[in-house]
Amino acid sequence: MIGVIVAMEKELAALKLEAVEQVQIGGLTFYPCKLYGHEAVVAVCGIGKVAAAMCAEAMILRFSPEWIINCGVAGSLSADLHVLDIAVAEGAVQYDMDTTALGDPPGWISGINKVILPCDAKMADGLYKAAAEAGLHAQKGLIASADRFCAEENQKAEIVQNFHAIACEMEGGAVAHVCYVNDVPCALFRAISDSANDEANLTYAEFTSRAAENAARVLACFLNHIAEG
Repeated sequence: MIGVIVAMEKELAALKLEAVEQVQIGGLTFYPCKLYGHEAVVAVCGIGKVAAAMCAEAMILRFSPEWIINCGVAGSLSADLHVLDIAVAEGAVQYDMDTTALGDPPGWISGINKVILPCDAKMADGLYKAAAEAGLHAQKGLIASADRFCAEENQKAEIVQNFHAIACEMEGGAVAHVCYVNDVPCALFRAISDSANDEANLTYAEFTSRAAENAARVLACFLNHIAEG
């Protein structure tokens, strides 16, 4: 069984699940289903790192997925990624983790003592190829997460300076963190909904649904290839 986590109902709707079972765990709804030929469990975690971490942990403990994919939409931090393009994570960072006053680097996660949370390289390569098959431009790199919607140029510049990330969002770093401590392989990718700048709120509102549909197309291509291979 594979696990798929999205943050919003719009992202779930783009997956076009049909007549699936519902399992309630701690206020979250999980959907065991067939997804593009695979036994899967899909969940909408809600927005933010705490919600994403709760969902990922509950999914692992209840359903024991072989691996987890977190997908949806994000803001671009890269000049090479435009609205509706695809960002594929080679790793994730939590850019609002800040114990620099204690001498730690930005993003340092105490306990596991990491800044970069690993994503599965084979799945990242597969998602990158799936984006090309879906006719979408993609870039691989770090994806940055925080409990903050980035909509200011100075915030965007700081994330790029500290982490050289290509996209920013609010859940992926938490999912990657939970997967890492539970030894579950994970993949993270996003369709770009905005440029994480001073106009991000307007662009996000206009393009979220279309970006979610692009993410669903990439996921379908990726999972169809696994089913064939």
